[in-house]
Amino acid sequence: MFGEGSYILRKGEWMPLTEGYCKGFDIDLEFGKMGEKFTQQVFEGNSKVEVKTERDIWKTTGNIAIELRCNGKPSGISTTESSVWVHLLAHKGVIKGGFLFKVDKLKEKIKKLHKSGGLKMVMGGDDNLSQMALLPIKELWD
Repeated sequence: MFGEGSYILRKGEWMPLTEGYCKGFDIDLEFGKMGEKFTQQVFEGNSKVEVKTERDIWKTTGNIAIELRCNGKPSGISTTESSVWVHLLAHKGVIKGGFLFKVDKLKEKIKKLHKSGGLKMVMGGDDNLSQMALLPIKELWD
C-alpha cells in the first residue's frame, strides 16, 4: 500500500509514511474511495454533467443563479437530463472555483430554500427572459 519513498508533511518536516502512521487510516481510505468512485464516474462519462459558469456578480452578492424557466417554459435545472451539476465561479474572466452537486440534491435544496423564504426569484439573462433562483452560497451546504 505504501511505497518506498512515500512521505507526509508533518509540523513542517517531511516524514516517512508507514502503515502504522495513521490510526483509522483504513476508515479514511474507504471514505476517500467513495469520493474517488463518484469523481471517476463523472469524468469517465458514466454521468451526464451540466456545467454553468457564473460571472463576477456572485462575488458581491454572495449568490449563485440557477435558471428555472425561460420564455415561460421550464428550462435549466427544471429540464436537465444530467445527474451532476457543475457550477463554476468566474471573476474578471478567471475561474476561481466552483461547486459540484447531484442534480436531485440541488433541486431539493432549491425547493427547501424557496419554501423557507431563503432564496430570491428574479428575472435575468438575455432580455430578462429567464426566471432564476438566487441561492445564497453560504446556504448551499446546510
